[in-house]
Amino acid sequence: MLLALANWIATDVRAFNVFTYITLRSVLATMTALVISFVIGPRMIRKLTEYKIGQSVRDDGPQTHLIKAGTPTMGGALILVSIIVTTLLWADLRNRFVWVVLLVTLGFGTVGWVDDYRKVVQRNPKGLSARKKLLLQSLIGLVAAIYLAFSVSAPSTSQFLQLFQAWLASGLSVDLSPKADLIVPFFKTVSYPLGVWGFIILSYCVIVGSSNAVNLTDGLDGLAIMPTVMVGAALGLFAYVAGRADFSTYLFMPHIPGAGELTVVCAAIAGAGLGFLWFNAYPAEVFMGDVGALALGAALGAIAVIVRQEIVLFIMGGVFVVETLSVMIQVASFKLTGKRVFRMAPIHHHYELKGWKENQVVVRFWIITMLLVLFGLSTLKLR
Repeated sequence: MLLALANWIATDVRAFNVFTYITLRSVLATMTALVISFVIGPRMIRKLTEYKIGQSVRDDGPQTHLIKAGTPTMGGALILVSIIVTTLLWADLRNRFVWVVLLVTLGFGTVGWVDDYRKVVQRNPKGLSARKKLLLQSLIGLVAAIYLAFSVSAPSTSQFLQLFQAWLASGLSVDLSPKADLIVPFFKTVSYPLGVWGFIILSYCVIVGSSNAVNLTDGLDGLAIMPTVMVGAALGLFAYVAGRADFSTYLFMPHIPGAGELTVVCAAIAGAGLGFLWFNAYPAEVFMGDVGALALGAALGAIAVIVRQEIVLFIMGGVFVVETLSVMIQVASFKLTGKRVFRMAPIHHHYELKGWKENQVVVRFWIITMLLVLFGLSTLKLR
């Protein structure tokens, strides 16, 4: 929106051409999202408190969490508002990737909002059933995956339509360009061709999987949001490189025309996340809820798919991965043997029950994420 205005003014005042630079708009997006969070955050928390939209706490969890009961939840709406408004202000709205990420974020956020609303407002402890939640997530993820299967390989809308029509005409078996290969980090030329169906399946798993992984991690004050900020910022750098033909060629990365604009979206995610952390830091004034966690995880997954860095997302989001695996291992072990591997899952509760204080768990997981993000960023050059 502001980019279009700047381009219009630039016809008379050349100084406004500076707003065409993605780097500047990314910095401004981070600052804008922060300001929006600081301005509307206190008001939103007051409203959530007035409407008694408070968090319920598990009876079988750490006893220190009992004091959290009643803390306002669904604060993820603050993050979504900051991201959406900031992106609409500073991103190039003609870019199809921007809209894909925004719609995926909104779609998963809506699923989370319905689940939170039923649990907290309607006092339905089950909220959305696991089957319904997964069905809705799968629908959104599958639509996004099918669209990205062709748009990532097509630099223009007309070429996207041509690829999609060719796929339908060929009996759903046409091949995609090398941009749809699975890129293996640390190797210059190693990649695995996926084909249309392989790309769709991988994209679906990344988007839905990362959404649920962030949601499982969101169990302690500030635990999920700071890793999201760090991973989102790092993906912004990958998006910038992928969008530049010169940088991507030099670094042996696939060039994705238009992907650079996602740097602005990543900057908005980082700014909105930091703004939310102001209120979510221990002791939290507000919790994210599914409305924020599901949306943020899906956004990271969609961006990683577009810039072809699914494995790097797996590395940088290692905390999310371990949290998810701990739940899967715990459930499988209990069903098969009747015994638990961890004292409690997800794994952050396991360490709490071992005697770690909540802020110790959070900060240590932040440090681990920082190291993993730096390791992931090293794949830009170490090839």
